[in-house]
Amino acid sequence: MPYLIDGHNLIPNLPGFDLSDPNDEIRLVQLLQDFCRRKRTTIEVYFDRAPAGMEGKRKYGQVTAHFISQHSSADAALINRLRRLGRNSAGWVLVSSDRRIQAQAQAERVKVISSQEFSRLLLADPGQQQASDPGADPHASLSPQELQAWLDLFSPKKR
Repeated sequence: MPYLIDGHNLIPNLPGFDLSDPNDEIRLVQLLQDFCRRKRTTIEVYFDRAPAGMEGKRKYGQVTAHFISQHSSADAALINRLRRLGRNSAGWVLVSSDRRIQAQAQAERVKVISSQEFSRLLLADPGQQQASDPGADPHASLSPQELQAWLDLFSPKKR
């Protein structure tokens, strides 16, 4: 399922991240890239207050970062994006704790996850994922016994 993320709403919920850090956006994008690889999904993240000349959309693998000019806001851009989803809204997830954006997402039938809840998903140790997690990588952490069983099964037989 693809995600729409209110970037500056998420950053304060991540340990070691600070909105006053000039590199907080790129650090978040890197964290989101790892999440996309683990979950095999795509993300659109929105940041407001982009410095002059830095506005625009940039693609980082499966993460599309939208840097919104100082003349608008990420909230407005997210609301516009939610409205444009229209019939394609099924399966999308909004990550924000902003009630106004959450209300728009619910009106568009988009699932909502708070920034606090998503930060726990984002920081979850991939080796700790449960087998019932459909996004879990089944090859991420085999025990030595499981590895040996697979090797025995697929190794050429000695005569």
